[in-house]
Amino acid sequence: MKKNQSSFQGLSRRKFIGATAAAVAGFTIIPRHVLGGPKFVAPSEKVNVAIIGCGGQGRTNMGSLFQQDDAQIIAVADPAESLNLEGFYFKGVAGRLPVKAMIEKHYSEKTPNFKVADYEDFRVMLEREKSIDAILCATPDHLHAYVCVTAMLQGKHAYCEKPLTHNVWEARRVAQVAKETGVATQLGNQGHSNDGIRSTCEWIWDGAIGDVREVHAWTNASRWNKNHTGGRPPAESVPKGLNWDLWLGPREDRPYSSIYAPVSWRDFWDFGTAPIGDFFCHNFDPAFMALDLREPISIEAFGAGGVDSYIAPPGGLYTYHFGPRGNKPAVKFMWYEGGLMPARPDGLDEDDQLGMGGNGILFVGDKGMLTCPGWAGDPRLLPGSRHESYKRPAKTLPRSKGHHRDWLDACKGGKPASANFEYGAALTEIGLLGLAALRVGKRVLWDAKAMKFTNAPEGDKFLKESYRPGWEVA
Repeated sequence: MKKNQSSFQGLSRRKFIGATAAAVAGFTIIPRHVLGGPKFVAPSEKVNVAIIGCGGQGRTNMGSLFQQDDAQIIAVADPAESLNLEGFYFKGVAGRLPVKAMIEKHYSEKTPNFKVADYEDFRVMLEREKSIDAILCATPDHLHAYVCVTAMLQGKHAYCEKPLTHNVWEARRVAQVAKETGVATQLGNQGHSNDGIRSTCEWIWDGAIGDVREVHAWTNASRWNKNHTGGRPPAESVPKGLNWDLWLGPREDRPYSSIYAPVSWRDFWDFGTAPIGDFFCHNFDPAFMALDLREPISIEAFGAGGVDSYIAPPGGLYTYHFGPRGNKPAVKFMWYEGGLMPARPDGLDEDDQLGMGGNGILFVGDKGMLTCPGWAGDPRLLPGSRHESYKRPAKTLPRSKGHHRDWLDACKGGKPASANFEYGAALTEIGLLGLAALRVGKRVLWDAKAMKFTNAPEGDKFLKESYRPGWEVA
């Protein structure tokens, strides 16, 4: 059997974990990465990283890891040998073999003949590549929870692209496993590590705009598929070099279609989480952090053109209500996508802009307004004349050394990264609740403790999905 072929057909998740644990227990010569425990990475050592999911975002994270001298990518896993991304904003090529070649070229500049192990099935990779310290998950959304939980239960540190999971139950389970295993984690909402979100918090906490009772956030992102408007796409032949069964993972079997992959899988309920899943963790993050908006009381959502049972609408409008939190008043939050935007507030200067580049957030307070570009960018008070005269408060929040840098430091025993899975799961859950409300089709009342819509039991199937046998999240 070739090293990149799967040996997991017919092997249950429980048997897999047991077999892996037994194999580790059987070593008589202990690898350096298990000295001091399976999560141990000495401060002087490189962190050996495996990339799981070598599409456009996996390739992007590869470049970020190249900038860190103490990170070393030693393995990659993806069901696709090669991906043509010219039709998408990523451009170029990606996939298992092109990304492997890029990594080898980069490291060979200092280490001649550097080699990277490549696999179709990440589970085979984790079983065989014992020197892996950490994984970076950049698969489609429907695999995030399965990949991260599998890796964390084996003591691997984990970085995961947003959204952290595909449903609410998975978000809570991933956070629980991260806490129980004690591994270092980080969600891929890169703007969270910029100064902008920290300044936003400090200004709001300083009272720059008074009590905030209304928040708006938006993205101009829409559906990738402009021509396919509903139902399952027509069947096509599976391209050479793609293991379609592995790509499907926990989802029920169906024919391959180029309308699914690459990239445009985001449009489909079974695989992606629509524009809100793609951008919510970026653009809502400042409100989540500054106002502690964690448990909505109710959510109502409308899809542009209606809601199909298989593919997400091209845009949506979501309304959340959050109750008082301590001395903070209740907040109404609205999310817009697909080109929808909040109405321009009264009292702005002529050249005042909301957000930037089709993404952003607007805080409306008793004493003024504050806006930020997307990805938690630098805050700006509105109207602009107030921004210039405002006396900035002292910087009280610790500043980040960089999104991947903070995660690598945590892998080496440093303090947890600020967008760790506990934080990331709670942030992700709010966006996913909006998607569930959209599919239920009415205003839903949320009981966070019971994890249920009290007035819509039909929504339970959107909070925790079914899985193909052998692909259950442990």
